[in-house]
Amino acid sequence: VQLQASGGGLVQAGGSLRLSCAASGGTFINYSMGWFRQAPGKEREFVAAINRSGSSTYYGDSVTGRFTISRDNTKNTVYLQMNSLKPEDTAVYYCAAPSAGLGAPMISTAYRYWGQGTLVTVSS
Repeated sequence: VQLQASGGGLVQAGGSLRLSCAASGGTFINYSMGWFRQAPGKEREFVAAINRSGSSTYYGDSVTGRFTISRDNTKNTVYLQMNSLKPEDTAVYYCAAPSAGLGAPMISTAYRYWGQGTLVTVSS
């Protein structure tokens, strides 16, 4: 499975961005999907995950209520809508998928496939 993340950029605090992650090389609906982020000098952090049908979503504490994960199984794409952005949201954001058939884990080591990352910079 190949994952291609896009949509990052520079935004002011309080603004919004929507990240996209296009999947190819596999049957998309067989894969739960997740988003992680990594800021300079910090460990990779769980952001959000969604199950295969899109009926269940999970969020990290720092983004709950501000970010929304969704997926369009007809377009093989997962999204991350980010609202009320803060400077501390600045990071490289990665989309990821675990092995087919698994749930939507919240730990990075459970994910097998990773996109290349897209940089989000939030200015104060």
